[in-house]
Amino acid sequence: MRAIRTLMIAVSVAATMSVAGHAVAKDKVVIDLVSEPSSLDPQKQWNPDSYFVYRNIFDQLVTRDDNGKIAPAIATAWTYKSDTEVAFTLRDDAVFHDGQKLTPDDVAFSVNRIIDKKFASPQLSQFNKILSAAVTGPHEVTIRTNGPYPVLLAQLVKLSIVPKHVVEAIGDDAFNLSPVGSGPYKFERWQRGVAVSLVRNDGYWGSKGYFQSAEFRAVPDAATRIADLKAGSADLAVTLDPDLAAQLQGAGGIKVLTAVTERIAYLKLNPSIPPFNDVNLRRAVAYAIDKQSIVDGLLGGYDKPVPQLASPDYTGYVPGIEGLPFDPKQAHELVEKAGSGATQPIAFLTSPTFDQRIVQAIVQQLNDVGFKVNVETVDFATYLQRVQSEKIKQPAISFGRWSCACQDADGISFPLLHSSSSFSAVSDPSIDALLNSARNTLDEKKRLEAYKDVATVVAKDVPILPLYQAAVIYGASDKLEWKPTANESFFLNRVSWRD
Repeated sequence: MRAIRTLMIAVSVAATMSVAGHAVAKDKVVIDLVSEPSSLDPQKQWNPDSYFVYRNIFDQLVTRDDNGKIAPAIATAWTYKSDTEVAFTLRDDAVFHDGQKLTPDDVAFSVNRIIDKKFASPQLSQFNKILSAAVTGPHEVTIRTNGPYPVLLAQLVKLSIVPKHVVEAIGDDAFNLSPVGSGPYKFERWQRGVAVSLVRNDGYWGSKGYFQSAEFRAVPDAATRIADLKAGSADLAVTLDPDLAAQLQGAGGIKVLTAVTERIAYLKLNPSIPPFNDVNLRRAVAYAIDKQSIVDGLLGGYDKPVPQLASPDYTGYVPGIEGLPFDPKQAHELVEKAGSGATQPIAFLTSPTFDQRIVQAIVQQLNDVGFKVNVETVDFATYLQRVQSEKIKQPAISFGRWSCACQDADGISFPLLHSSSSFSAVSDPSIDALLNSARNTLDEKKRLEAYKDVATVVAKDVPILPLYQAAVIYGASDKLEWKPTANESFFLNRVSWRD
């Protein structure tokens, strides 16, 4: 009996040996998200919880490596045929999870699907400079753009390749419920409101995943995500705030992982209506806000104050730009000088989606220098409707956070500052000209010069006040090996386990 028991133990241990060279394998990794994905069709949605899951089911034309550099994926190389045409050479060893090869037809179909206005993708604005994609060789697809488009590759990092034959056969709704990709993990099941389960794609063309399976659970309550980590029933918990992270410090077997992201928090001032049609009152707001105290006192020091609508993680970031300093005395003098125009009640629009501690701190700092600001809280759908309305109907002041997931200044500056954008409260021909110039040239030097001029105007005239580069905080088992990145992507085949 003893010999049999010894043999059984030996077999059990051998069965858990890692194929990746680790001493002991862990078969399944469990991730606690805030919500379940709103979509598993990668061209239907790109909110964080959806993005976390479907990026592992699908491949992209190009990707970013762990250092944030654009790298080959389905496209192994690309060549500019002209300022408006880019030819992508495609790998020929990628296979969809149903066994069909990924072809240039699938790539062209995926691009044309997402730019089709009738398809109505929420991602359309990220790709609306693309005119078409066409198969131009046995292993080549050419994308044509409306004028030179320097952000094309950065945007394509987010565009997933879907199988034409499956989507056309079963339709969009059925594809969302049972997605088929070519990525490192296959869709297994979706228990609505509970979890999405994936299994490893052992035939993947690229780096194989460490874990045989993954489970992404919907856990809205942050305290429950923390409890799951401490109990060992979850290996990674997303979207923690500094207070929750502090609860994990010193907890056995758990670590806090963090990265400053490309997401920028800002105060949007409306130059089209009183009182912020007065440039001196916009400057007073800038002088009144102590960004560093907000970061240190409310955000645990994880985030980083910024003087421009970009961070060092962006193409288009310009070193040396300085915004107006924290100077409440100067702010108070400007408010007093403006007289009654500055002391009328001002509604500050916000939503529970945002950290209300930050909103309250900003309101207090504004009122301390003589403004009379009151918080107006609405649901997020109403908030979005208000901040995208006609410029004179947009709020006088509002808090927001923005990420294009492209790490390019165009992805934030254009939608928030260009007069053509529904999100912009600004109508400044000089800013429009600079932004148009920056997004319509492939000359990096010219782009940086244009963004430097934009950042200088923003710093001086404050049509919008950049606040801080937001951090993302995760809790994880101390055995989980993973490095968070600025673009907030989570690739299971870049994660491993240490014993």
